[in-house]
This record gives sequence, structure tokens and C-alpha cells, in this order.
Amino acid sequence: MPVVDLADLPPQGALFGLDLGEKTIGVGVSDSTRLIASPLELIRKSKFTTEAERLFRLMDERRAAGVVIGLPVNMDGTEGPRCQSNRAFARNLIRLRDVPIAFWDERMSSMAVNRMLIDEADVTRARRAELVDKAAAAWILQGALDRLRNLPG
Repeated sequence: MPVVDLADLPPQGALFGLDLGEKTIGVGVSDSTRLIASPLELIRKSKFTTEAERLFRLMDERRAAGVVIGLPVNMDGTEGPRCQSNRAFARNLIRLRDVPIAFWDERMSSMAVNRMLIDEADVTRARRAELVDKAAAAWILQGALDRLRNLPG
């Protein structure tokens, strides 16, 4: 299955959200009704196949219907090397498993999550570093879930 538009993800089942960083992959998951996204796990990057195997295990445990990957679009709307890297990650995942994947513009997600963790949760800098990628994955997924609920039809 190729990369799909957000509206073309399967209509039911949990979705996974991914925040792809240089050293880690933040993973978020929705409930089966797709109302709320929650941080799930932080996968340390090593070999792609190891990362994919862990992700697929998590998806199988929660019977995930699809994946939403954050796309770090530049503020002017253009796509740089990180967008290309995230698109390559999606293509490589699809080569290993026929899974529907959609992209979601993640501009400002890490900044927003950091601000929330500082202002609202009063989380220390060390703990924030551990939480930000997982929380950003949930933030990305929540944006996609909110958009899906507001699609016509």
C-alpha cells in the first residue's frame, strides 16, 4: 500500500503517530475510537529493521489500522532534507509491511510540547528530554485525529 491521504486511512481502529528524530522515534497511539492520542514509547534509533520490528510489535499489540508520520515542513511551506528522510522512512516501512501511512504537518509540535511541559507540567529539563519526542508523536497524531473528525462525509 502506498502512502495515502489522511482521509484515506482505514476508517476504524487505533492509529499510531510517529515523531522521527535524529536519535529517537517518538511513538504515540490513539484509542480505538480515535478521540485521543497518548504518548506510548520512545524507540532509540539503531538499525532500521530493529526499529521497524519494535514498531510492528507495538502496532500488533494494539491492532493498529495505520500510521501518521510527522512531516517537518519548513515555516515557508517547503520541504527540506528531514522531510525527505521521513518520506524515505515511510517507503522503507511499506516495503516491510503493507501498512497505510499518512503524513501530518508537524511544524511547531516539539516547540509546543516543550512549552506545555515547562508551563503546565513543570517538568525538569532532564525529564523533558525523555518525554518530548513521545509527547510530540501524540501531539502530531492528535492534530490528525482532530482533522479526521472534521472531514466532510
